[in-house]
Amino acid sequence: MRNPSTITTFIILGLTNDPQLQILVFIFLFITYLLSIIGNLIIIFLILVDSHLKTAMNLFLQNFSFLEISFTTACVPTYLHIISTGSRTITIKACFTQIFFIVLFGATEFFLLAVMSYDRYVAICKPLHYVTIVNSRVCRILILCCWVSGLLIILPPLGLSLHLEFCDSVIDHFFCDAFPLLKNSCSDTWFIEQLVIVCAVVTFIMTLVCVVLSYIYIIKTILRLPSTQQRKKAFSTCSSHMIVVSITYGSCIVMYIKPSAKDEVAINKAVSLLTASVAPLLNPFVYTLRNKQVKQSFNDILRRSAFLSKKE
Repeated sequence: MRNPSTITTFIILGLTNDPQLQILVFIFLFITYLLSIIGNLIIIFLILVDSHLKTAMNLFLQNFSFLEISFTTACVPTYLHIISTGSRTITIKACFTQIFFIVLFGATEFFLLAVMSYDRYVAICKPLHYVTIVNSRVCRILILCCWVSGLLIILPPLGLSLHLEFCDSVIDHFFCDAFPLLKNSCSDTWFIEQLVIVCAVVTFIMTLVCVVLSYIYIIKTILRLPSTQQRKKAFSTCSSHMIVVSITYGSCIVMYIKPSAKDEVAINKAVSLLTASVAPLLNPFVYTLRNKQVKQSFNDILRRSAFLSKKE
């Protein structure tokens, strides 16, 4: 073990040591990162400029897109820098900062998905009262609550971790993650580890229960509708959200249901890679392709842009 006072930086091992594979990983991450930023920015821009899209669900979607941009930006650029420069070191302060933002954005996303499922419940189960129940003031309060909840989830374990001493400096991941970081500590981390687990389980179970309960009532209401056409229309309003929920919660379930301890690190890296790069890329396509209003707004802006360019 090294002297704890000598540890000022960590070494990020990343996904692979193979130079050729690193090039492929860099290209993959760079393209997915760029496309996810562009896709989510388009959604934010469309909802911002088009008055027809200023509904409660789209306001939540706008914030979700912002969280997706923030989450992938907290994870991917650091590793792209590591691959491009060959320098795998990261300072302790930078590592803790990265963990803070990754957990903040990730936890807030879970709470926002729960809020979005409640929004769909009100829209389908209580359509006549939707405008009064989910008004703009309520939307702002719910979004603020999501951010505050995310902040409350990360602050206790992070605050305790700041006082740890470190005897090793290797993090077997492609970004700073809580458990690989805690393994490097020569202090007693049992309480912090239990606190991290409790915070993660509370976030996961609490939001999942909200999502499942909302969709139980939604499915019951849809099945009671008299015509097939009405059922299809009602289902289409929440299908995009169901797909995103399946991707988000499914990736977490896969991460924590491991086939063996030997594969734990590899599976965590693979799922984290998909969560940090592929999921933020898919979400704009899922919502845009299945949302007629967003598609119409996007097509209108493209037509206006083409018309203006021809006039010039």
